[in-house]
Amino acid sequence: MQILQKKLILQFVISTFIVLSVSALSFIVKDELNYRIVALILLLTVSVIAMLYDIFPVLLSAVLSAFIWNYCFIPPIFTLDISNAEDLLMFLSYFFVALLNAVLTYKIRQTEKKLRDKEEKEKTITLYNTLLNSLSHELRTPIATILGTIDTLKENNEKIDKEQQLDLLNDIDIASIRLNRQVENILNMSRLENGILKAKLDWCDIEELIRDIIRKADPSSHRKIYFEPDLGLPLFKIDIGFTEQIMLNLVHNAIFYTPENSVIKIKTSHVLGNCFITMSDNGKGFPENEIPHVFDKFYRLPNSKTGGSGLGLSIVKGFTEAQYGTVTLKNIITGGAEFTIIIPAETTYVNNLKNE
Repeated sequence: MQILQKKLILQFVISTFIVLSVSALSFIVKDELNYRIVALILLLTVSVIAMLYDIFPVLLSAVLSAFIWNYCFIPPIFTLDISNAEDLLMFLSYFFVALLNAVLTYKIRQTEKKLRDKEEKEKTITLYNTLLNSLSHELRTPIATILGTIDTLKENNEKIDKEQQLDLLNDIDIASIRLNRQVENILNMSRLENGILKAKLDWCDIEELIRDIIRKADPSSHRKIYFEPDLGLPLFKIDIGFTEQIMLNLVHNAIFYTPENSVIKIKTSHVLGNCFITMSDNGKGFPENEIPHVFDKFYRLPNSKTGGSGLGLSIVKGFTEAQYGTVTLKNIITGGAEFTIIIPAETTYVNNLKNE
């Protein structure tokens, strides 16, 4: 409530200042201008204010401009008297037009706002329907796999040999990881939107973190992941959990959307007090006109294959920005795409920590 009151007061002050400024400039050159032309200038000023501010500051501007025009420009000046019927009619017309213009412009703005709100609501409903449809598949599939495999193990325990049991348990493991990833993405997005996730900085060996993420990657994906570490890399003081989620989502996204036998490369470096992580692939890349939207919540590329909730890259962006970092995406000329994560971070070396 107080914010709205301050906003309204600011609008009153600014609109009054604009009318007074235009009036002062017009008065300086009044010998060069006919007072009827000044009326048009002030009316235009009120019209501009009406396009920017709420109704009450605009009404004040209309009344104030009418008063100033009468007092400072209609002969005899510096008096509210109007000497002839023509000027009186013009003043009344100006006053009526200024008020009507203010009200109509405000009504138009209100109508446009309602239309925008309606479009945003429809867009939000569409996005959530898309998310629901996507999640219903993404959650149902691993759950069905887990339940079906468990039933198979229960009913055929004596008929299944050890190797087959290990294969079924492996299916359960993969489905559980997939299910856990989707649930974590939903929870993380909710926390990001609510602003309850705060970075907890700790010393991190970024190379070890990335190696651990590569070990967690789906071995059946038929993608080759190469990590090119910087041997002289220091420890970075970053949020380990956030950074792990960033890399997990990037790696999963690359595995999910690139063709089989694609090559995924990860590099790390330390540049001007920043932790740099780049991940590239030799897949098909992104349509150039879609790149500005890939980090939007629920966004998925047109005609992309079934699966995915459209949350992975938005979480990458959210967790990066939560550490005051940036994430960028560009296509590689030779084919594929490259993500660059830049996180400002304090650094040290293992020897320095041991000496502390």
